[in-house]
Amino acid sequence: MNRDNFIYAAIITGSLDLIRDLPEGDEIDMCEGMERMAEGFRNEGRSEGKLEEKRSTLKEQLEIKLGTISNNLELQLTNATLEKLNILTRNIFNITNEEDVLKIIN
Repeated sequence: MNRDNFIYAAIITGSLDLIRDLPEGDEIDMCEGMERMAEGFRNEGRSEGKLEEKRSTLKEQLEIKLGTISNNLELQLTNATLEKLNILTRNIFNITNEEDVLKIIN
């Protein structure tokens, strides 16, 4: 596979991390290139899965702690970054209402 074509494919698919350790030369073994892309997609899928699992667990914990949660809070949890969700996880025992949650994730 032409090295430039591999770089273009990585750019188009948003897989720029795949071109970090690219071997020198004009050609890349197509199998290696495809395996790099597949591994990148697998890693991205794992990260998304972990994030979704954390959101789901926090939602369940908040529903247990607060009763029900509003659609607004559910949307805020869906849009929260992993960093904010981690902070919320560490502070889950300090939460008494939805406003406490919103202060942490916003």
